[in-house]
Amino acid sequence: MLDDRGLNRALLARQHLLTRTSDALPDVVAHLLGLQAQNPWSPFLGLWSRVEGFTTAALDAALLDRTVLRIACQRSTVHLVTARDAPVLAALALPVMARELRANARRRASADATDLERLREVAAAYVRAEPRVTTDLGAHLARSWPDAHPQDLSAFARALLPLVQVTPRGLWRRSAPTTWTTLDAWVPDAVAAAGDLGDDAVRGRALEAVVLRYLAAYGPASVADVQAWSGLTGLRPVVDALRDRLVVVPAAPVRPGGRVRELLDLPDAPRPDPDVPAPVRLLPDFDDLWLSHAQRTRVIDDAHRTRLQTPNGRMPAAVLVDGRVRATWEVARTVTGARGARRTTATLTVQPLEPLTRTERRDVLAEGERAVRLVADDADAWAVRLTD
Repeated sequence: MLDDRGLNRALLARQHLLTRTSDALPDVVAHLLGLQAQNPWSPFLGLWSRVEGFTTAALDAALLDRTVLRIACQRSTVHLVTARDAPVLAALALPVMARELRANARRRASADATDLERLREVAAAYVRAEPRVTTDLGAHLARSWPDAHPQDLSAFARALLPLVQVTPRGLWRRSAPTTWTTLDAWVPDAVAAAGDLGDDAVRGRALEAVVLRYLAAYGPASVADVQAWSGLTGLRPVVDALRDRLVVVPAAPVRPGGRVRELLDLPDAPRPDPDVPAPVRLLPDFDDLWLSHAQRTRVIDDAHRTRLQTPNGRMPAAVLVDGRVRATWEVARTVTGARGARRTTATLTVQPLEPLTRTERRDVLAEGERAVRLVADDADAWAVRLTD
């Protein structure tokens, strides 16, 4: 029976957080089923912590050649995914995206007063012709629906269509407004290769394949975990149909005296010895590592999660110590010197959530020294500070 430590090590092994992988960058993105990317810089740090020899230039190149892209999919959040996976993941997320149509009272009223199928067609034609910024998309749609708020109309388009956030947004140290085009305009070959995802049989097979891949990257897991990761509901029949390809992994109760949990997993997936060492890793905000299970105690204590989570669901950048979220981190910059001789110093500050041993503090500082040079690669000097 696996306890939280055993589940932790299984998860870290599959996430390439016990040992950095030498796999090609697109293969890593595919294995992880994407990395959350609502903050454009987050996938860079997430991949740096997982991929040996990662460079920001390598991810920029993959974005520019459209091997990977940024699109809303699981949990209706923007993820960095491969072009090959984007059609499937975006199509499967449509029920989740549809909730955006009625996210608040004003939006519900606008949705009820709008011909959504017609809006879908108008929006698709507009952004397919050339990529458009959000404000232009909303203004264009408002010509046909003048009584609706342009922000609601652009949100409806994003909920109804698989829209890519095109480059240069998402590139390292490039600032650009959010600009959209349709997935089939950006990567037509990938969309064609995915088949007719409107067909129930094709869609069903795709969903089963994604569930198996989720277990490969995040298992062992429950049906509730798969649903928490994807944002979808009603997945028990899908998982039950796969049971002859899975094994049951008993897991310790979440609370003392509770019931033993029955989690599902792939037969040959790694489940390392719980005592295998886990190195310090710095992860970005919103990393899928701690957002992809209904029960998250395998990576973070409930008390820490409650303390860190803000009302809008934001999570800070975190430090894994012995495989668990035990600190947070942030980078601040200071500029000194006169004009023409100014120097920027980037300081990475680590705030522990609980006491760390001397060895753990040393390892946190060492990994922080490496991370700050990536996060602030444009600075002149770097420092790491660990608060008490």
